[in-house]
Amino acid sequence: MNDLERFELLEAYLEELEELAQDHIILIEGNKDRRALEKLISGDFQFIEVQRDGGPIRAAEMVSESGLPAVIFTDWDKKGILLAHELESQLRSLEVSFNSELRRKFSSVSRKDIKDVESLASLYARLYDIAKGNPSGF
Repeated sequence: MNDLERFELLEAYLEELEELAQDHIILIEGNKDRRALEKLISGDFQFIEVQRDGGPIRAAEMVSESGLPAVIFTDWDKKGILLAHELESQLRSLEVSFNSELRRKFSSVSRKDIKDVESLASLYARLYDIAKGNPSGF
């Protein structure tokens, strides 16, 4: 897959995330992830910063209490993968609907360059420049 194809997929996945975020709670690891996503998607979305807000058990409880489904959007490094699995387990135990497929999509399109949510904005900017015919970024 070339960089133009990766950019197009990244844009499509961001649109999907923005659409889901309208009626889902996005589960992220921390504040840097929130700031990165706020640069990439627009709207007034609900985030739970899992590490700051009490860990995966408390995050799952908060989602359950909200009555909304969740989007698991942790990093795709080893720690993020483990956290995603724990969130999935906790949400299942509370019978809360969740989407973790979108996280896998982002991972597959960006894995060769980045491994975390907070770096998505810089990857998007780099691929945008390439897609617009400005590979140096200037």
